[in-house]
Amino acid sequence: MQAKEKKTRRRRRKTDAWFLYILRCKDGSLYTGITKDLERRFKMHTTGKASHYTRTRRPLEMLYREPCGTRTQALVRECFVKSFSKKKKEKLILGQPCL
Repeated sequence: MQAKEKKTRRRRRKTDAWFLYILRCKDGSLYTGITKDLERRFKMHTTGKASHYTRTRRPLEMLYREPCGTRTQALVRECFVKSFSKKKKEKLILGQPCL
């Protein structure tokens, strides 16, 4: 790969949006995380190559995704959503007001 292509690829990555996501695991629990690539990250979770939490509980489905812009914005949103109760997260997933 040429230097110019590498710069273009890096530049593209910087403009890619970050996402907050919520997974439902086999045991019914919810897992919240962030990523730039939802498909790749979900595959990592289902194959046991992501977090310890999902490695032992194997996620069944991705229930929610939300674009967050920058990594910082995604981390702030993730921290906020992780403070929610399960009931409140389920309201968020259903699109109901949860504040």
